[in-house]
Amino acid sequence: MALRMRAPLPSLAGVPTWINGGEPKPEDYQGKVVLVHFWSISCYICHDVVAQFNAIRDEYQPKGVVVLSVHQPRSEAELDTGAVTKDAVEAMLLTQPCAIDSEHTLVERFTNEYVPGYYVFDRKGEMRHFQTGGKGYERITKALDRCLVEG
Repeated sequence: MALRMRAPLPSLAGVPTWINGGEPKPEDYQGKVVLVHFWSISCYICHDVVAQFNAIRDEYQPKGVVVLSVHQPRSEAELDTGAVTKDAVEAMLLTQPCAIDSEHTLVERFTNEYVPGYYVFDRKGEMRHFQTGGKGYERITKALDRCLVEG
């Protein structure tokens, strides 16, 4: 069953491989607005729209939003950690902590089915927005703004 609005942020623990700073600890994101981004190395939409996502990241991280990414492999060919890391850093230009979720640990906790996928959680750790696909990024920024204003 998919996460519902106001569902709590699932645990981020248990993924063995994180890049760009390692696994975030609960104190890194508790009490903060959190944006979680799911992507895949084989997803052409993920690559086509990453500049828009990175612009949101660059605008909202200085405002205190914690941005995290999760690589969701969609086939056995996507289990090469080195290739995923290279794609994340060199092609996607991801600078935020990124889980390489080869075992689908976070995929299952979030019940995420689609990439790209975006989840916004408020300061209480409750999901306030979810969307997929390569359009409508203004909806993500509106959700982030609303969560930041709510304090």
